[in-house]
Formats: sequence, structure tokens, C-alpha cells
Amino acid sequence: MQFDRDLDVKGLNCPLPILRTKKALAEMDSGQVLRVQATDAGSQKDFPAFAKQTGNDLLSQQEESGVFVFLLKRK
Repeated sequence: MQFDRDLDVKGLNCPLPILRTKKALAEMDSGQVLRVQATDAGSQKDFPAFAKQTGNDLLSQQEESGVFVFLLKRK
């Protein structure tokens, strides 16, 4: 899937991946897609909750060789 911006938060632990994601989304235009790569296992629960709470769309969530990849669409 296409994305407009890539955010690498591998190696960071909660709450830093969510905080960096929030900041990145704030700098993006409505409808743009952000790809986030994280290694914190807690991010599997954090990102769906974050998307629901903020109204941004979680387009996909998958794991690739120990890296969790999320695609979020800015509301």
C-alpha cells in the first residue's frame, strides 16, 4: 500500500512510539497515510486504541520479522 510518510520508531518503548506518531500525524494533511515501524510488542494494542481514540484510520497492522508495521490515515 502507498504511504506519504514513513516513521521509524524501532527500539523505542511505550509511550514514545505513540507520541512520535501523534506528532508526525499532526504535521500531515487530512487523508495522508503514515507508515509506522515499531518493535515494542505493546504497540500491537496501543496503535488500534490510539486510532480509535483520535479518529484516525488504522488501515493495516502486520508483523514482518519482529517489526510491527502500521498504516494510519490522517483524519
